[in-house]
Amino acid sequence: MKLKSKIFYLVLLFAGLLASCSKDFLDRPPISEISTENFYQTTSDLKLATAALYAGAPWAEYTYTSYLTIGDVMSGNMVLGYNDDAVQLNTFSVTGLNGTVIANWRGMYKVIAHCNTTINAINAKTPESVPEADKNAALAEARFIRAYAYYNLGLLWGDVPIIEDNTELISSPLVPRNLVNDVYQFIVNDLTFAAQNLPEAVDSDWERGRVTSWSAQGLLAKVYLSWSGLDPQSIGNRDQALLDSAKVYAGNVCKNSGLELMENYADLFKTKNNYNDEALFALRWDPTTSDWFHGNMLQIYSPGGTEISADGQAGWFGIRPSYDMFLQYSEDDTIRRKATFMFKGDFYPELNAAAGGYTFTGENGLKKHIIGTKKDNNVPIMTLYSSAEHNALLRLADVYLVYAEAILGNNSSTGDADALMYFNKVRERAGLQPLNLIDADILLKERRIELAAESQYWGDLVSLSYYNPQKAISLLNEGERVTFKYNDGVAEPENPFGVITPATANSFRLPIPSPEITANPMLLDAPVPYF
Repeated sequence: MKLKSKIFYLVLLFAGLLASCSKDFLDRPPISEISTENFYQTTSDLKLATAALYAGAPWAEYTYTSYLTIGDVMSGNMVLGYNDDAVQLNTFSVTGLNGTVIANWRGMYKVIAHCNTTINAINAKTPESVPEADKNAALAEARFIRAYAYYNLGLLWGDVPIIEDNTELISSPLVPRNLVNDVYQFIVNDLTFAAQNLPEAVDSDWERGRVTSWSAQGLLAKVYLSWSGLDPQSIGNRDQALLDSAKVYAGNVCKNSGLELMENYADLFKTKNNYNDEALFALRWDPTTSDWFHGNMLQIYSPGGTEISADGQAGWFGIRPSYDMFLQYSEDDTIRRKATFMFKGDFYPELNAAAGGYTFTGENGLKKHIIGTKKDNNVPIMTLYSSAEHNALLRLADVYLVYAEAILGNNSSTGDADALMYFNKVRERAGLQPLNLIDADILLKERRIELAAESQYWGDLVSLSYYNPQKAISLLNEGERVTFKYNDGVAEPENPFGVITPATANSFRLPIPSPEITANPMLLDAPVPYF
């Protein structure tokens, strides 16, 4: 408790001290080139080095294989049938040989490895002629992205190895897992440095799309909120010092950043708005690549035909909303529903716009991340494997809801003016009436709907399982994790793709991938402290 109290006082001190595509950003060298001696000599070199961390090979396999399946299929938001790995996630029968699980672990450690390489090269090679502020800003970018990757790993696996120097693995490839509390502390350390050293705003096309101090503070708030429930004093009660830390950081973003929600929810996911201010951290994809696992491949999940595909090739995977997800939407919540999922008869003027728009004729399917043709996006070289969408991993609306939840804290409900203001900003953007009282169930449902198909809900359930496991288990077991037919506004649930076994407390930690255990048997040992 003393450590957590010290953390909060440091947060208060820090808070007091803070009061269309850019070609330049995407015109970055391959990571293999920026590890050589010709980089890290000027501020421009540092910018090129960190730009390479925002997308490309380090992120592509994760985005294609695990982003939707773990975040939304495993949580019950969506269903992907005829895919053995996804069916395991849907039915709580996941093994260490699951390809999605392997890709997520491997993908996050690839991101971490590239961040580590960049951090260590900047520290070792940057000459004194580069201003210290520029050097620290570049380090802060890499540490922010590394922190995001470790947050993903910590939520999914809990105790995981913390690696800061991948060159050490050459001589000592066997490493233990570290305690999940230490993983959270490591994340907080990285993000605190990032918040202190990143700029609050960017002032050129060259800078657009990069993370800022507000990005770091927003993610810090989210991390603190998750961490607050990890060692509850009793069921349903989270650590107040960590809740207060989440409140300070999220409140600072909400009140002092000058950032606002976009007026139209659907516009968030259109490529013309790739650099919108609401995207606090997004992957910045190059649509001109044609290499497998180098671009944004989310359009492969398109439910439509060739008329809304990038290059005449229809989507491969029929990922669909679950019946349980359908039940979350009220009759008035049509703006977010239609921007997230296509239902039979929905019309989208922005898809196949040259031919007058697109009417969906299937039962239901994914809309978010489905951006249409080359002409729709004014991107002549885009393919099915290289969507021009810059998918956001952290949005301002997420931070608004984190702030409201941090204010709610361990109370049963709240009518706090700040909590209601920022919570209702999210609702009102969706065309819904504001509420004058909110509780934990209302907040969780709002997050589920607002962030559906953005790989967020599973993390929310894991965070809930820390301090109220029975409630989290009940949400999984009571949800109808099946597809549905849809006609004239009526939904009829269909049969599952496999036998859905009951979720348990163990369901909230993924199995360590079997190939990783084979390569590093120490992963089976008890976790050890890092600090």
